[in-house]
Amino acid sequence: MSIAKESGAESRMSRRQFVAGCAAAALYAARASGGQQTTRPAVIDLPVMGEVKPRRGVDIAASPLSVGFETLDRGHFEPEKTWPYMAELGVKWARCQTGWARTERTRGEFDFAWLDEVVDPLRKMGIQPWFNLGYGNSLYTPGADKAAVGYVPLFSDDQVNAWLRYVGRIADHYRNRVRHWEIWNEPNITNFWKPRKPDPAEYVKLVRLTAAEIRQRIPDAVIIGGALAGIPMDYLRRCLDAGMGDHIDKLSYHPYRPVPEAGYDKEVAEMRRLLARCRRPVTLWQGENGCPSQQGGAGALANLPWNETRQAKWLLRRILTDLRLEIELTSYFLIVDLVGYRGSTNHKGLLRGTTYTPKPAYKAYQTLCALFDADTKRADLKARVHGAEGAHVADFVRNGLPLVAWWYPANLLEPWEPRRVDVSFAMPQKASGALAVIDPLAGTIHRVEGAEIAGDTVTVRRMPLLDYPLLLSCV
Repeated sequence: MSIAKESGAESRMSRRQFVAGCAAAALYAARASGGQQTTRPAVIDLPVMGEVKPRRGVDIAASPLSVGFETLDRGHFEPEKTWPYMAELGVKWARCQTGWARTERTRGEFDFAWLDEVVDPLRKMGIQPWFNLGYGNSLYTPGADKAAVGYVPLFSDDQVNAWLRYVGRIADHYRNRVRHWEIWNEPNITNFWKPRKPDPAEYVKLVRLTAAEIRQRIPDAVIIGGALAGIPMDYLRRCLDAGMGDHIDKLSYHPYRPVPEAGYDKEVAEMRRLLARCRRPVTLWQGENGCPSQQGGAGALANLPWNETRQAKWLLRRILTDLRLEIELTSYFLIVDLVGYRGSTNHKGLLRGTTYTPKPAYKAYQTLCALFDADTKRADLKARVHGAEGAHVADFVRNGLPLVAWWYPANLLEPWEPRRVDVSFAMPQKASGALAVIDPLAGTIHRVEGAEIAGDTVTVRRMPLLDYPLLLSCV
């Protein structure tokens, strides 16, 4: 890893040699920080060495990081205004909703032009769209509104035949552009399963019929089931009992909660235990999760007193928790605030909905995207936080160099007093360089001085423990 360094003494693992040509060098900007960042807590009082250099999606080969690009089936934002920010964010995936009602407005006539104008620009940016297939269509469901959100096409032969015709047409149209297909959205709640009550057996029927239609046209399609609101274990068990595991490759879920880590490890372990019973491998995708940047408006968590800084901290914890647990893909909801959503605004965007300007959460995610592509692997570096029971730690290796995250899973809506802790980890055998702390909220890199070495164990004293993650690495 390479950055422009200030003159003066540096803390180095002097008994090691830098690995020549380390690919991680491209991560960091060759420039010194030009002043204090307003988002940088005063407790990070270490010398600033530089900043994390953003990486465009087109320059990243692969990554588990995704962003939500949903609701364009209802025209809730202007995608072209997001393109400059999407290109520079560094994600490799974008979740897109296909909008049957917007595509087939006259029976038997399909117009995919609006969706092409989403899919093709994303692909040119190096971002792979993955489809959330839905919703209903008022042409076939009397009483549904124009967008037919949540209206399930299962309850008459006319609906089923029309749905399968649509699925076949969209699969044909995108067979060479989109391989990952998620079936429906949040079928376990009444907002998205109409006009009847949510029923796991009915959802599995929809999955079975839809997956077969897609695979007939795209044999190597990746089918994603669930798209569950929350992590409803009983609903999931009943879906698997009804045979859903025979038809899907991934299980997706939407774990909205004020404290991202609350109960999450146990839930992930239980989902994996249930999926292990399936006759085919099924892995986990965190398919939709976000946090508002202010109180009020529409959508999950909107009634709580959020602000833009709390949103950014929440995002860092959500994504790093998923990476710590080796969730195969994690998607932040969403790229921009949804102005006019259900008569209000959903404030979870990385961009502000009225101006299309970036919030602190955009910068935070951009920093994670630069660091946590497919070259960064989960590792057991025996990382520990000493002096704070309950602190979270996640250790990774990137091209032979350590990347250790630590934070306290505090409730972001309550006061939190930063404290000092010691952080230790096992240095990978070939790693060397100056120890540094990375603040992903500000994107800054700080020199660490006075690290202690005992064998392969490095201990850094009196590091800040904050309510969002900091990262230790070598540069």
